[in-house]
Order: sequence, then structure tokens, then C-alpha cells
Amino acid sequence: MIRMGTVGTNWITQQLVEALALSKSYELAAVYSRHADTGAAFAAKNHAQASYTDYEEMLTQADLDAVYIASPNSLHFEQAMTAIQHDVSIVVEKPAFSNRQEMTAILAALKQHPQVKFFEAARHVHTPNFQQIEQAMTGLSTVQGAALTFMKYSSRYDQVLDGEAPNVFTKEFSAGALQDLGVYPIYLAIALFGQPENVSLFPTLIATGGDGKGLAVLRYTDYDVTVAYGKTSNSYASSEIYGLKETIEIDSAGELTKVGLRDDHGALTDLSEPDLENPMLPEVIDFARVLLAPEETQNEKDYQRWLKWSITVNDVLYSLRVAGNLRFPADEH
Repeated sequence: MIRMGTVGTNWITQQLVEALALSKSYELAAVYSRHADTGAAFAAKNHAQASYTDYEEMLTQADLDAVYIASPNSLHFEQAMTAIQHDVSIVVEKPAFSNRQEMTAILAALKQHPQVKFFEAARHVHTPNFQQIEQAMTGLSTVQGAALTFMKYSSRYDQVLDGEAPNVFTKEFSAGALQDLGVYPIYLAIALFGQPENVSLFPTLIATGGDGKGLAVLRYTDYDVTVAYGKTSNSYASSEIYGLKETIEIDSAGELTKVGLRDDHGALTDLSEPDLENPMLPEVIDFARVLLAPEETQNEKDYQRWLKWSITVNDVLYSLRVAGNLRFPADEH
């Protein structure tokens, strides 16, 4: 069993903990929260062995194999680096790190601690429906780009409209719509098409100074991939990957719950796999097989593939922010 610790007690951490239990490969060894009551309540609810208000104390005392980091984006780097230095593997919520400098430092630390693994929790690219998209793309004689959309109204935007500055919309926490919902379609684009030659970003700024929504263009040699993302409005548009006469249709570039292939007459063949019991279950199963058997050839191959995705997504997100003049305080450190 993999002894897992968690950082954060919000809904995404709860979903992760439930996925860990379903996988039967982990035990929840420890919970970290800045607030003792919150951490203790989360630990009790999920049968964790201990809760801590001191992060380094948890890493030192809880005998962890890995820690899941779901704190605000700007805190990921320091918490991940501390875990690596304690020889604890890390599962970091996307986006893992704020910029290229942080990613470079993490990669250097991983070389110094080769037994430590780093996973970015991009759950949708571990799902059976992602595999169906990959398979469908191999059947396209020509690929002519894609239009990917993920826009969902955030209840936190109500706070912005009331004059507040919630963490998820502030630059101080390396946040904003691109760094939240925008990560999903960007990740999908990188996993399917690789690194673009250049990028453009057209963000819509809100009262906090961060971006509430935007349009990204990833330019490849023979085609473009456009990404519409946002947290200040809802979109019900499907995402599409363009072949010559065929089109792969995806209900949401963030959720990937429905996938289909339209032929040259527009007839749709449903390629969707059954709904998942927990959307994070495939990724925690993937991470577990690498943590438990890192030397196995397929596990090492998959790990390097996921690591390359993480590095490329980090680079593309940073390039997009530079193109859109979205700077974070973390960029100055």
C-alpha cells in the first residue's frame, strides 16, 4: 500500500481521497491543513491516521510515500520542493507550477532525488475516453487542428462582482481562468498534438486584474488549435478535432465524458466509454503502478510521457501568459 498525505481539504481533495480508496492501492496516512479543526475533521471523515498543522512535521513524521498537493497555485512550488527534499513523491494539482523557473528547479531537484516521482494531476488525460480520442485520431488520414472549449461560470465570480478578490481570480496566488479551467484544454492539446511552434493569448481581464476568460491560439506547422476557456460565463459548445472529412466530437475539453466520430455525411458513432465511478480513479491507478513498480518498462515509458506533458504544458502556459501580458508575482522570484 502507498502511504499518501494530502495538502488541502477542499472538494478536489475529497474527490481524490475517495478515488484513493476505490483504487485499493493507497492508505490515507496524513492530512495537512493550516487550521487544526479543519484538518482534524477532514482526517476523521476520511479515516486518516493523523492530521497536522505543520507541513514539514507531516513529511518528517508520517512515513509518507507520496503527498497530494491541492493548495493555491502559488504555494505548489515550495510545498513540492520540500517534499522532494524529504524523498516523498508528489502529486500536484494542475497547473503544477507558476512558471518555467519553478519547473526547472523542480526537475533539478528530482535529479538529486531519483527515487522521487512527480505527477501532475491532470485527470482527464488518464481516462478511457482520452484513449478513445487518441485511437480515433490514428484513423484520420489528415489532421487539421481543433477547436477546444471549456467554460463554466464560477460561483467565486459573484464575489468579484461584489468587490471582493477570491484567491482563484488573483495574480498573487498565480490564479485566474487560464490557470484553472484553461489548463484542461491546453493539457488536451499538448497530449494530442505536442508542443506548438508559437502561441497567442487574448485574455479578458476582470476587476481583480486577473483573467476571467480568454482565447488561446496554439499554432502548429500545418494547423492551429484554438482554445476558448473561462470562469465568468457558461459554454455548451462541443469541442472538435478536424480530420479531412471526419470530425472527432467531444462534449467538453475538460470532462471528456462523451466522445464521438462523425463521418463525411455527419453521422455520429459514439465512442464513449462508460461513466467513471470517480473521475480521478484512472489517474490514481496510473500513479500507483508507477510508484509500486517504477522499473517496469511500460511504467517507466508512461511516466516519462506524463512528465514530458507536464513540462510542455508548463512552458506553453507561461508562453501564453507572456503573450497576453499576464504576469504573476511568482515570476519575479
